[in-house]
Amino acid sequence: MLLMLAKWIGHDIRLFNVFNYITLRAVLAALTALLISFVVGPWMIRKLTHLKVGQPVRDDGPQTHLIKAGTPTMGGALILASVAITTLLWADLTNQYVWIALFTLVGFGGIGWVDDWRKVVEKNPKGLASRWKYFWQSLIGIAVAGWLAWSAHLPAQTELIVPFFKNIVMPLGVVGFVLLAYFVIVGTSNAVNLTDGADGLAILPTVMVAGALAIFSYVAGHAVFSKYLGLPHIPGAGELVVFCSALVGAGLAFLWFNAYPAEVFMGDVGALALGAALGVVAVIVRQEIVLFIMGGVFVAETVSVMLQVGSFKLRGKRVFLMAPIHHHFEKKGWKETQVVVRFWIISMILVLIGLSTLKLR
Repeated sequence: MLLMLAKWIGHDIRLFNVFNYITLRAVLAALTALLISFVVGPWMIRKLTHLKVGQPVRDDGPQTHLIKAGTPTMGGALILASVAITTLLWADLTNQYVWIALFTLVGFGGIGWVDDWRKVVEKNPKGLASRWKYFWQSLIGIAVAGWLAWSAHLPAQTELIVPFFKNIVMPLGVVGFVLLAYFVIVGTSNAVNLTDGADGLAILPTVMVAGALAIFSYVAGHAVFSKYLGLPHIPGAGELVVFCSALVGAGLAFLWFNAYPAEVFMGDVGALALGAALGVVAVIVRQEIVLFIMGGVFVAETVSVMLQVGSFKLRGKRVFLMAPIHHHFEKKGWKETQVVVRFWIISMILVLIGLSTLKLR
């Protein structure tokens, strides 16, 4: 929106042509999302507290979590609003990838909103039934994957890139691409949701991965840089830098309120949406495997739940004291802040490894 205005004014005042640079708009997007969240955040927390939109806490969880009962949840709506408004302000609205990313963010956020609303407002402990949650996630995931497959005009847009190897590329075909994109988007959405179980645990790794994906988006959208680094050139993908930067800004602002002891939780409305947003950006810039590496904490949390459930059903025994795995470490005596900071450190290391694939090929 502001880009269109700047281009119009730029015909008469050349200074405004500086807004054509993605890097400048990315910085402004991060600052705008940060400012919106900081300004609106305290009001939203007060409003959620007044409406008694409190987080339910599991009785079988770590005892230290019992004091969190009643802490306002659904704060992820603040992140979604900040990212959506900021992206509409600073991104090129003629770019289809911007709209795909926003559609994914808002669509999965809507699913999370219904789930949270039923849990905390209607006092339905099951929230949105699992089968319906996965149905709507699958519907949106397949729709987005199909949209990307239909709009692909270059082989690079549907090929699987293997990191650390310059010449290993796997053609997927339309069906293969749609299936991969679906699993990445829906899988990442649920993985981030499972990770969101301690103060600040999910949001900072999300911010770090989003920042790294911004770099991959810039390279993928730049013909010269992508050729030099041996990455697929995806025309138009560079505009996702603005979207990712908005995620970074909104996420950092939310961490201000979500850091221990949390004043607000993001809820499913935030976790499902943020995970799906990371997934769809990784699919567009063809870095699904790199996302798997950088989001290693999300992967570990998901695998721990799968192992726990599978082991209990097959053997009647649990692998961990409690799943997801961050609760296991709390049960072993780690303080919540220790778990969170150590997982942050692991995420930072994994993101750096992911970024190293830009050059190590």
